[in-house]
Amino acid sequence: MSDTGTAVPRADGHHGLRRSLGFRDLVVYGLLFIAPMAPVGVFGTLDARSHGAVALVYLIATVAMAFTAFSYAQMVRVVPQAGSVFAYARVALGNEAGFVAGWMAMLDYLLIPAVAYLFSGIAMEALVPEVSRWVWTTLAVVVTTLLNLWGVRAAARVGFAVLAMEIVVLLVFVVCAIVVLTRDGAERGWLSPLSGDGTQGAFALSAVVGAVSIAVLSYLGFDAIATFAEEVTGGSAKVAHAVLLCLALAGVLFVAQTYLVALLTPVPSAELAADPARQGSAFYDAVNTSVGSWLHDLVAVSKAIGAAFAALAGQAAAGRLLFAMGRDRRLPRALSRTDGGVPRVALLCAAVITLVAAVWAARRDDGMDHLVSVVDIGALTAFTLLHASVLAWFAVRPRWRWGSPLVERSRELGGGPVSWWRHVLVPVLGAAITVAVIVEASGAAQVVGAVWLVAGLVVLAVQRGRRGSGEAG
Repeated sequence: MSDTGTAVPRADGHHGLRRSLGFRDLVVYGLLFIAPMAPVGVFGTLDARSHGAVALVYLIATVAMAFTAFSYAQMVRVVPQAGSVFAYARVALGNEAGFVAGWMAMLDYLLIPAVAYLFSGIAMEALVPEVSRWVWTTLAVVVTTLLNLWGVRAAARVGFAVLAMEIVVLLVFVVCAIVVLTRDGAERGWLSPLSGDGTQGAFALSAVVGAVSIAVLSYLGFDAIATFAEEVTGGSAKVAHAVLLCLALAGVLFVAQTYLVALLTPVPSAELAADPARQGSAFYDAVNTSVGSWLHDLVAVSKAIGAAFAALAGQAAAGRLLFAMGRDRRLPRALSRTDGGVPRVALLCAAVITLVAAVWAARRDDGMDHLVSVVDIGALTAFTLLHASVLAWFAVRPRWRWGSPLVERSRELGGGPVSWWRHVLVPVLGAAITVAVIVEASGAAQVVGAVWLVAGLVVLAVQRGRRGSGEAG
């Protein structure tokens, strides 16, 4: 199996990325990264926090993340480049802002795969306890890295098979849940997943909003689709449509499965809130009690395999980001080298960093907690700069420089004059949501994010100093 398409040569001897991805491949990568059953691990936490209104939480979270998806769809048409938010902020806000956006996104793209690899290792250790989790984690990194090095098209084909398996398992769960509910009835009220189960008092909107700040993290990954903008056939419109469709599909899957499992859960939300130790396994416990241990094991195996291939998609996105930043000389130039249209140097660099983080965490009892607490701040900061890029490109700069080539190009690529709802209202609301989630994040995550940001600013200052010395010389 080999990739098709053409790698465009460049004057500096490097080659561009190979255009070989179709619309389905983009959606596959996005859903792989998100994972169709992402709510499994956080269901208990969200159920406890929302007073039982967990399906409503995901419904609101889908709408909240739609603002970010829409901003991606706007900017990918203007800057259809592999760097995604790095490229968008660089063009709309300037080189320094672009570097910061790429630097913060890098924290997310390098560590989310590490979390996924570790999750896969933990699941496999539970099935084969004779082999340590760090061995399974390493094996998962090696296998998926080899697939990514093989080529984006080949990895997408294998990823499609894994995604199909995950969807089938999810459908099995849905069918079994409906059979049990039809035969035995629901443990909770039929509308309780949308209105609360009443065990913690009356419906509280503040509790739901607090849970939404956690639920939006289940969606991280759909944005990775934008990093493949230089490898899709048929133009950037496909990327924009894929981003929006991926989020919509994820929202439907998340709301449906959390609605059903909430009805099957015999434990009231008040008891889950009082006993945090039971929250992590709440989804599995409900499946085991209502359907049987066979479905419990099937879901566990599916999550183990799916997590590894979620990491595959994340590693691929991280490689494209490193490639783009290397091409722009914001990171070492060697990262921009390609071989047959595949950014193998960038992919290997991403794989090594992810492997070190994943194995380090796998060898610690609290490794998962350390990783999970820091992976989200980078993405949320990058999302905020994405929204600022939409506002700057379409609404602010045209007013400052009316009639300039920049404005004419924004009209050509952005679809005409400024739209106050698309180019102002949506990014402003989207930025408000991402900032609110950052504020609600744990203190440890905020500290790590701040340290990473300061490190990026130091790198930026050093680069500016070197460029200034070069110009003076």
